[in-house]
Amino acid sequence: MNQRTLGTSGLHVSTLGLGCMRMSFGDAPTDHGEMVQFLRGAVERGVTFFDTAEGYGPFTNELLLGEALEPYKGQVVIATKFGFDYHPDGTPKATPLNSRPEHIRKVTEASLKRLRVETIDLLYQHRPDPQVPVEEVAGAVKELIEEGKVKHFGLSESDAGTIRRAHAVQPVTALQSEYSIWWREVEDNGVLATCEELGIGFVPYSPLGRGYLTGAITAHRVFASNDPRRNNPRFTREAIEANQAVVDLLGRIGGEKGATPAQIALSWLLAQKSWIVPIPGSRKLERLDENNGAADIELTPADLTDIEQAMSKITVLGNRY
Repeated sequence: MNQRTLGTSGLHVSTLGLGCMRMSFGDAPTDHGEMVQFLRGAVERGVTFFDTAEGYGPFTNELLLGEALEPYKGQVVIATKFGFDYHPDGTPKATPLNSRPEHIRKVTEASLKRLRVETIDLLYQHRPDPQVPVEEVAGAVKELIEEGKVKHFGLSESDAGTIRRAHAVQPVTALQSEYSIWWREVEDNGVLATCEELGIGFVPYSPLGRGYLTGAITAHRVFASNDPRRNNPRFTREAIEANQAVVDLLGRIGGEKGATPAQIALSWLLAQKSWIVPIPGSRKLERLDENNGAADIELTPADLTDIEQAMSKITVLGNRY
């Protein structure tokens, strides 16, 4: 797979990364060994960018990646996140957010051990903490970078003003937020423009709309009790039916390109900016291969105009959370 650079940071990663959350969250598989082999299969297919977090599990996703990717030290980039607070048994504390500098240091040390690495390639603040100025957060990560425990600093779901304030203290390498053909808020709230101005890479999570944009989810789908989509407003029967127009559009363009709806959704994101690196989640090699195939699809300016005009006539139903 080709590579991209996250902004002007010099951090090179595969054109498509891999979101690993659902390997240890919600309806996660129970076969640990199967996921280890899946992750190693991803490396063999050219994926070098893996996204995890302390909170996925919590803790278990980092442990999984630490085991699976240990043989590939120096060959892959692992991004993880801090910002929540848990008891040792993994239950969240009464005040769930915690980005105090002393806490950042403590949980970073724990993540290093779970990931079996000496340095974390990319460390994100998982969510803004209203109790801690972002300047203090950036300062804490700056110290960890100076000590060699972290290489790059990232933010997730931060607004444009917060990004600027953090970047003034410690350059931000990547901003992670939800972005897809049916959720484009970052285009309107200044986040994407701020990233471009400051040379910050953008990492869209849920680039396939939590699976909806694959076209595999119908209005008759019954989600398991542990599936995070069960109570998601965009996955009610009414919303699934109403939003079919988006999938139909992706299918039409895909038919012209010999591609699947998922591949068109991902290639659309890749076409927006050269410093955008989506991280679709996957747990099966056939789905991974399908997603990775999007990197080889070229959407022409005419294709992009066609998509833009069609999307302007579609009203997507349901909030993202």
